[in-house]
Amino acid sequence: MPLSLGSRVPRRLKATLLASAVSVCLVAASAPAEPLGVGDRLFPYLGNPGYDVSSYDLSFTYGGDNGKPLQAVTTIDAWATENLERVNLDFAHGTVEAVEVDGLPAEFTTAGEDLVVTPKFQLPKGSWMRITVHHTSDPVPEKGRDGGWVRTADGLAMANQVDAAHLVFPCNDHPSDKAMFTFHVTAPDGYTAVANGLPAGVTRTGGTTTWTYRTQHPMATELAQVSIGRSTVVHRTGPHGLPLRDVVPTEDREALEPWLARTPDQIAWMESKVGTYPFETYGVLMASVATGFELETQTLSLFEKKLFTEPALPRWYVESIMVHELSHQWFGDSVSPGTWSDVWLNEGHATWYEALYAEEKANRPLETRMKAAYGASDRWREAGGPPALPKPPKLRQKIGVFRANVYDGAALVLYALRQEIGKPDFERLERAWVLAHRDGTATTADFERLASGIAGRDLSGFFQAWLYGEQTPPMPGHPDWKPAPPPRTAKN
Repeated sequence: MPLSLGSRVPRRLKATLLASAVSVCLVAASAPAEPLGVGDRLFPYLGNPGYDVSSYDLSFTYGGDNGKPLQAVTTIDAWATENLERVNLDFAHGTVEAVEVDGLPAEFTTAGEDLVVTPKFQLPKGSWMRITVHHTSDPVPEKGRDGGWVRTADGLAMANQVDAAHLVFPCNDHPSDKAMFTFHVTAPDGYTAVANGLPAGVTRTGGTTTWTYRTQHPMATELAQVSIGRSTVVHRTGPHGLPLRDVVPTEDREALEPWLARTPDQIAWMESKVGTYPFETYGVLMASVATGFELETQTLSLFEKKLFTEPALPRWYVESIMVHELSHQWFGDSVSPGTWSDVWLNEGHATWYEALYAEEKANRPLETRMKAAYGASDRWREAGGPPALPKPPKLRQKIGVFRANVYDGAALVLYALRQEIGKPDFERLERAWVLAHRDGTATTADFERLASGIAGRDLSGFFQAWLYGEQTPPMPGHPDWKPAPPPRTAKN
């Protein structure tokens, strides 16, 4: 059965996101089309009100040239949560050739970065709908904008965080609306395609091969991953029989094996901290690409190959970065942020376990790193906002929300929380958090409530100061820690 919005998103979150947007769902067909959104504080035009996506079925045909658009078909199954005369989808970087709703041709136009679809008949609240969009998917980025498809040395991969999934396929591009995914990827013989989830079939016809993959758990659009390249897929087994598969350039298979072999132990280490790995498979995608970042795409994390081939990088550092992306499978992927202001819950936890792993495996003291973060925290808050109230990024630079305040600044909040409630309660909180919200979305308020319940006392004052204050509060247990003074400015 398809999952309903109520089974994945808390009612209070749904109300918060949609209250200001639902009223525009009932636009008369004669009124001009306009872009909509779910009211996210940082990205108000991401996502769309009025429906809940149950599943995506995505088909891509790659011709062997990563500078040419792919032919694509996106099929969306969804439930109408309001009466709809129009349906807005996020889509901004491709040509739409035709749209069908429930098998009937539908009119369509664009408004901002929305594809606005008008079906032949109004969709009543509570009804099921299937929208099929025939379109192209362009791997050449718009000038001044990154994300979506990234062109590798031998093909393509995806990097859709924060707002770039809709540069690849039409969707409801906000993490509050998670859904199941099926991928069908066709490429010339000699290429290998891998996507999120488990393989569900391979067919070969006339010099091309089509791979199918399906997820076993709901996924946010920003976490979708498709790799097409001259790649080798390396299989092994992780803890309790977990199937692992890594994707590497074929020519680098042997050189990268020592890094690939580390994953089972890293998963076991994470499970010892927060519980069983939450998905059906895991692996790393090592791509010949220069992105400037690594990315926790669900079940198949994207890494730049050079991270593993740069001799100047210490082994402990590389491994801790691998653990950072792995820990996102719990924090950010299985438990997704209800709004993008909650991104500190993703990055703060991933940074926390990255640092904890470095302490336990490489004798890099966590306290030393946290003390340094404390010294810089006031500057980070001034530059990027408090951890749970990040400043909006610049126009067309939405990845700019990922500043130091939501990485080490947010990990510092977790350190302060452990100091405040004690290590045993903190560890119980971590396990309870990922269990309570598995396969769903959650907010900062949810975390605060759970922490207060486990600690047995109201922690609202603690969280208000640490997550929303312009200045960093005193660190519990470390009265000697002081914020670093602002840097001196040169006088003329």
